[in-house]
Amino acid sequence: QRARSQMPVSSVGEDRAILLGFTMMAFSVLMFFVVGITTPWLGYTKHFLLFSSDWVESSCVLLKTEILEEWVDCRGVSIVPCLRVKVNLTGSNQTTFLHFDEELVLLALECFYIPKCRMDRTELQKEVEKVKNSLDAQLERTSLCFTDNTRHPGDTILNRKYTHEKALLAMLWPCLMLGGGALLVGLVKLTQFLAHLSSEVCSETAGEDKRQHTFAMKT
Repeated sequence: QRARSQMPVSSVGEDRAILLGFTMMAFSVLMFFVVGITTPWLGYTKHFLLFSSDWVESSCVLLKTEILEEWVDCRGVSIVPCLRVKVNLTGSNQTTFLHFDEELVLLALECFYIPKCRMDRTELQKEVEKVKNSLDAQLERTSLCFTDNTRHPGDTILNRKYTHEKALLAMLWPCLMLGGGALLVGLVKLTQFLAHLSSEVCSETAGEDKRQHTFAMKT
């Protein structure tokens, strides 16, 4: 009778655990979707990984910074100032344009930095001048940069935004949540199966004992 009174409680707990497991798996799928859009892993962003795989470390010397008089287009929304930076590669003594990361190279711009699309021209100008002044303090100094002499011999980047390590790290949490949800559901199902199997064994054992007891009473 005590076991019967506990069955509904454990059943409710199992149902909640299964619901939690499926919820975790659903959120993991949603996280995969979000990561696929915001990081270079799925869909149209996959080419970033292929693009960034050929950049190798190098050293360069900052030569010149200038803000171009002609502003560049910003996603068709507005125009923004362009800060152009030239560096000299110490290994090959080659002069190239320096970019902050791979995106500006993909956009085929000579800019090192462009601000976010905004309509306030004064604020845009101040932001770019601030970056320029910071770079001017580093003139004639050697720093780490990345080059791709095969596909982009005239371009150099300061930071690698898209790498395999960053993409794998971004996929870590969705994978852990998916695995945790599947494990939780699997454990609950295994517990239910073992409980059902144990109940059947107990029933068969009780029936066998009853039959033996009845047979002993008759004899």
